[in-house]
Amino acid sequence: MQNSNEQNRFSYTYSAKEQAELKKIREKYAPQSEEEDKMARLRRLDASVARTAQSVALVFGVLGTLILGSGMSLCMTDLFAAFGIGKNTAFVVGIAVGVVGGILASLAYPIYNAIVRHKRKKLAPEILRLADELMK
Repeated sequence: MQNSNEQNRFSYTYSAKEQAELKKIREKYAPQSEEEDKMARLRRLDASVARTAQSVALVFGVLGTLILGSGMSLCMTDLFAAFGIGKNTAFVVGIAVGVVGGILASLAYPIYNAIVRHKRKKLAPEILRLADELMK
């Protein structure tokens, strides 16, 4: 005869997708080994190199593009009347503003490369040390 607890017992199996989600959640709370911490730190350091450079380059690119667009607007629209300046003066100022914006926008990629080189040089000893420890 079966125990009453065994008779009233309910069993449910989760799908593969739910199992993967459960495993992912469980890994967040499970204690991690020292090697996993080193690998996570290595990944974080590697990602920080590009993330910083991308942010700065994106700001330069967007700002330069907005300034370029402002110069173009000054040249091609009646915006000069709102500023109370003559049409020819607005055209010259618009070209100057557009050139400055174009230069800023075109500097985004060289700035990205310079920051990546600088950050790699700065973080190289730590990244190499962690990588060497993990490869042993």
